Amino acid sequence: MTGATSPQVLAHKLDTAAGAFEQWSRLRPPDRAPVLEAIASALEEAEPKLVVLADEETSLGEARLHNEMARTVFQLRLFAQVVTRGEYLGATIDHADPAWPMGPRPDLRRVLEPLGPVVVFAAGNFPFAFSVAGGDTASVLAAGCSVIVKVHSGHPKLSAATAEVVQHALASAGAPEGLFDVVFGTEAGRAVMVDPRVKAGAFTGSIEAGRALFDIATSRPEPIPFFGELGSVNPVFVTNAAAERRGPAIVSEFVGSFTLGAGQFCTKPGILLVPESAELVDRLPGAVPDEPLTLLNDRIRGSYASALGELRDTVGVRVLVDGHHASPTVLRTTSAELLSAPQAHLREVFGPAALVVEYADESELIEVAKVIDGQLTASIQGEDDDVVAGELIRVLAAKAGRVLWNQWPTGVSVTFAQQHGGPYPATTAPATTSVGTEAISRFLRPVAYQNVPQHLLPPALRDANPLGIPQRAC
Repeated sequence: MTGATSPQVLAHKLDTAAGAFEQWSRLRPPDRAPVLEAIASALEEAEPKLVVLADEETSLGEARLHNEMARTVFQLRLFAQVVTRGEYLGATIDHADPAWPMGPRPDLRRVLEPLGPVVVFAAGNFPFAFSVAGGDTASVLAAGCSVIVKVHSGHPKLSAATAEVVQHALASAGAPEGLFDVVFGTEAGRAVMVDPRVKAGAFTGSIEAGRALFDIATSRPEPIPFFGELGSVNPVFVTNAAAERRGPAIVSEFVGSFTLGAGQFCTKPGILLVPESAELVDRLPGAVPDEPLTLLNDRIRGSYASALGELRDTVGVRVLVDGHHASPTVLRTTSAELLSAPQAHLREVFGPAALVVEYADESELIEVAKVIDGQLTASIQGEDDDVVAGELIRVLAAKAGRVLWNQWPTGVSVTFAQQHGGPYPATTAPATTSVGTEAISRFLRPVAYQNVPQHLLPPALRDANPLGIPQRAC
């Protein structure tokens, strides 16, 4: 079923999600691992059917979709490892100490515990990895929470089929009913956000939609955390030395990055800053492919045309490569023009378009870095002896969640040290990440237990350490 979820059906789903949370959250974290593994195996088995459905609805191509499925399965299995190891719990034990310098210290023990049922709003540009069974869902389940996924309108049939696979895997693994479910329709998504049984939300999408949901989450009688990944232009700063020594390679790599996936990645490098004395701008027209690229759907095509038109009409912006019918487009301007109207130039264009900004002096790189708003990524193409590099990195670290040196931002590795987040408007929660193992922390909250008897403590905080997890003890 892919029609809008009725209020009656939604009420039942919320009831079962709340009941499932009570059971799932009490399960020993290592015992969640086999369930995550079961979902991963079920998705692998259903991959041929799901990939065909995904390609029919998104036109992303079977090769790309198979790779994305591999990422989706890997995420689930990585979180299975995380809950087994138990480091994510942050188990901390301060034994009673009558000689503590601040006065006698009681026995205090702190651990992270699940928040409650979570609503996840699926993304449109990654129908597997950021959708029904994607990273948000995996990290919610690993944290010990139940999840309701609001399906993205761009791939409803795939979402229904994926949900069926996940629910069958959960039932076979003995998970509680209602641990995972999906809803369809904008109104259903909003209704879940305001329901008092829901304790957190996660979203990947546009600034407008994400901000609207964030406002709903924070204006509830009981405000809840809302982890929204919204928008980013992911600027790339090219130094004089890098342009001189590696100009052709930088041009080629930039084109490959901003056109990858038809520019429909949240980490697409949308702005490239280059020295006006270099020949990089002259090389670009010959390097950009003159072929139409397939966008996800009519809504994306309309938004792309509108955003590109607004940027093209900005004072001081000229056309360098004029793309037609969704073929790549490159615009150009100067750092002086950008600095005169940063908001007009630093706008995200979701699709195969980029803005090249020419500067006269490397000091202008610092000036531009200071006026950009929050970003998922900021990249430097530089050389080790660049004088400007140290200060530029420091400024960019205050603006972006991930700072890259001589690499390109498209491609977000799922690993332990990954940070996929950043200051607003990149995200609504800059202290968190939506990719990597730390994504689990979004759906946990700290609880301290003071002077509680051993047998009443959570297993993670007991002196005998029955889970065999890392404990910081003092």
